[in-house]
Amino acid sequence: MNNIVAIVGRPNVGKSTLFNRLIGERKSIIDDISGVTRDRLYGYSIWNGKKFMVVDTGGFVTDSDDVFESAIRNQVEIAIEEASIIIFLVDVTTGITDLDMDIASRLRAKAGEKNVILAVNKVDNNKRELEVAEFWGLGLDTPHPISATSGAGTGDLLDQVAEQLPEEDKIQSDLPKIAIIGQPNVGKSSLTNALLGEDRNIVTDIAGTTRDSIHSVFKKFGQEILLIDTAGIRKKARVHEDLEFYSVMRAIRAIEEADVCLLLIDAVDGIENQDVRLAWLAHKRHKGLVVAVNKWDLMEKETNTARDMTHYIQERLAPFSDVPVIFTSVLEKQRILKVIELCMEVYEKRKKIIPTSTLNKVMLKAIERKTPPSHRGLHIKIKYVTQIHASHPVFAFFCNHPKHVVDSYRHYLENQLRKNFDFTGVPISIFFRDK
Repeated sequence: MNNIVAIVGRPNVGKSTLFNRLIGERKSIIDDISGVTRDRLYGYSIWNGKKFMVVDTGGFVTDSDDVFESAIRNQVEIAIEEASIIIFLVDVTTGITDLDMDIASRLRAKAGEKNVILAVNKVDNNKRELEVAEFWGLGLDTPHPISATSGAGTGDLLDQVAEQLPEEDKIQSDLPKIAIIGQPNVGKSSLTNALLGEDRNIVTDIAGTTRDSIHSVFKKFGQEILLIDTAGIRKKARVHEDLEFYSVMRAIRAIEEADVCLLLIDAVDGIENQDVRLAWLAHKRHKGLVVAVNKWDLMEKETNTARDMTHYIQERLAPFSDVPVIFTSVLEKQRILKVIELCMEVYEKRKKIIPTSTLNKVMLKAIERKTPPSHRGLHIKIKYVTQIHASHPVFAFFCNHPKHVVDSYRHYLENQLRKNFDFTGVPISIFFRDK
């Protein structure tokens, strides 16, 4: 799912309110990123059978009460570059401002390349309905009157979004797909180049792949792997103020296409909030995850430096802490092939199918050792477990009161699955079903 819908506009027009309306208050939600980001910046939704990600650009602007206009312009440029559809939000109560005109001018310059939907917010009475006509002056298509607070008009807006969304552009390949993600300047392109330089039997620029990432076939270990590199493609001028926004938008597409995500972090800087955010994007999309600490040659090391950093990284990624960590130097070519080996191990674990008899023999013993806690006087009994066919490991536990199994016991079962069947680096989904 590569479709991205970005909400752009000047401060205080209601971007975050519209964002919450589109992803948080509708039955069409399929996923949501929460508990990781400082603000709710991106979430997943579905409308009329079309899946898409909604991005609230306002969450990326700091000090929104006194925001620099140049920062807003930069975000609009990035959204134009990365999004499938742009919702340009304006405020009916203020009319057209100079900044609105400036943003509209930038959007008109991309006419024919990008789908732009003009949404006029805070239209909640008949008088304001009449005032919407002013926004034809922006030179864009039909203004859509909405009220993000009450939800009025947002259904029609989503109909327009679904109608204009392009068909998904997926990689037509059965090869294992590894996406190299991370913050700018951690060595993503250098790692890709170092890996491709190891073998001359490389095919690049595969026909039919998306325009947003570089896809290269890497032949090693007796098999072929598709590397998805998110770095070094059409770098834009003046994006340094919005590197977080830029790298997240870039990474989203690669994560969606991948089987395993290789998160590259800088050994000197350590794991930062942006790294945690990218890791959780991968986890929420049920992708395998490997963390590679690059520039390890620059670190002053003591006896337990690697062990201590591994523990710290895993703590920062908790509760999904069962993630392999490897230390490398792309410059010195230290352990760069081991990185790919580790990714392939995670890839195989993600496809692992456990026989039902083995699964029940092991897990029912674990359940017997530690039974589910009672909930409001209800004694919960789990009788049977099976693995459901999916792109990642999914397990169904059949019991008498599935809605009353507490989260702490769910975590216990996940830990037992990891302990007994080795799912390091792989997200696990657990469901409880009526017996």
